[in-house]
Amino acid sequence: MSRADEQPGTRRGGRLGLTLAIVLCAQLMIILDATVVNIALPGISHGLHLSAASLSWVLNAYSLTFGGLLLLGGRAGDILGRRRVFLWGIAVFTLASLGGGLAATAPELLAARALQGVGAALATPATLATIIASVPEGRARTRAIALFTAVITGGASLGLVLGGMITQWASWRWVFFVNIPVGIAVLLAGPRFLPESPRRPGRFDIPGAVSSTAGVAALVYAFFRAASDGWGDRLTLVAFGAAIILLTVFVLTEATTSQPVTPLRLFTDRTRAASYVARVLVVGAMFGTFFFLSQFIQDVLGFSPVQAGLAFLPMTVMLFVVSRLAPRLMIRFGPKQLMLAGLAPAVGGLAWLGQITPATTYWPGVLGPMLMMGFGMGLAFVPLTTASLAGVAPEDSGAASAMVNVAQQVGGALGLAALVSVYGRASHEAAHHVSGSTGSLAQQVLSHGVAASFATAAIFDTIAIFVILIAVRLRTAAVSNR
Repeated sequence: MSRADEQPGTRRGGRLGLTLAIVLCAQLMIILDATVVNIALPGISHGLHLSAASLSWVLNAYSLTFGGLLLLGGRAGDILGRRRVFLWGIAVFTLASLGGGLAATAPELLAARALQGVGAALATPATLATIIASVPEGRARTRAIALFTAVITGGASLGLVLGGMITQWASWRWVFFVNIPVGIAVLLAGPRFLPESPRRPGRFDIPGAVSSTAGVAALVYAFFRAASDGWGDRLTLVAFGAAIILLTVFVLTEATTSQPVTPLRLFTDRTRAASYVARVLVVGAMFGTFFFLSQFIQDVLGFSPVQAGLAFLPMTVMLFVVSRLAPRLMIRFGPKQLMLAGLAPAVGGLAWLGQITPATTYWPGVLGPMLMMGFGMGLAFVPLTTASLAGVAPEDSGAASAMVNVAQQVGGALGLAALVSVYGRASHEAAHHVSGSTGSLAQQVLSHGVAASFATAAIFDTIAIFVILIAVRLRTAAVSNR
């Protein structure tokens, strides 16, 4: 084969590499923002004089708009063109990051966080849909999905590492400023190297978009409200009732409209539906782990913000390395088997953390479980993502990609809220039964509540195992090269 004959393929391969680099870089920036703020919260509280209730909304404002608008973002990409909507989303996210870094008051910061969520909701569905459209189904797509999975799972824990470094060495404001050069680079490279999808003639399903957005937002808010004010709180019950009504309206609307924002046929495949449910459970357990472990490491083990962030690094490395091996293992052993093989050590790691006490040390009591979880999540998430997207028609790829991310965000928000509720109840009970000096009493109460939350998270992953065992049917041929 001559050199000239090789050039077109080389150019296509190089362009595909640039396409993946751009969308994965943008996705990393977005997913980092879900966790990078966690360790910076004390600095934000001190800098803007936020109360504990207001501080929780630094996380909630992002989760509500991100999770609530993802379906609309996926539909917008299908109708208007994925590249166009992706770049709009990155532009909004970048400007909102600038606003967050410059915020002088709490309302300004919360508005910026909510706007970041809007930008993320527009950009994220186009990211995975672009990968699906650009890479043919088979081994190449499986490898690309493995990279995407490593970014969204490893990026969440990497955010804790970067958050600790930025907070201690610079300022909490740089948690937002670091997004700006990345966003600008993506906006400059995107129009040249990202493919544009065909614009589908049609209209926006406004009733479906409004009911789904409001319903998901109400559900997420209800769980956060329950965690802080109790399950019997009047506003909690109102939010749950509103979520049920709105989501019922959404389902009825999608069943009758000719151009739904989320085609219900996505859920008629039981493997795909089961993968969404399993993802909600697994991500809920994982995000709760990050939240509580960061507190335990700092408040009980006495680590500084930088040390606390670096404490998560071995888990991040393990997850990334195993995610890169997962495609080959999936072809050899099968996707379902790999999901189960991954979730088993994850359950074991969470159960181990469920025994945590003030006497627990970083090694082996924290690092050991984190390595087990990093290994398990690295194995499980690649086939789980593949199961969510296998066999999806091209016209539904945006909606299917959006649903993967809806499960990710809603699972994280709902799981964290549920685990915070468990933590509060367990801590309250422990406060009446433990004794010791003020410092050791606080550590015992915290440790007891954290241990109860980890044990509950292990139950989440155990339920996910049963969902996969019962409902997932995915052949190895679906992910191998044809």
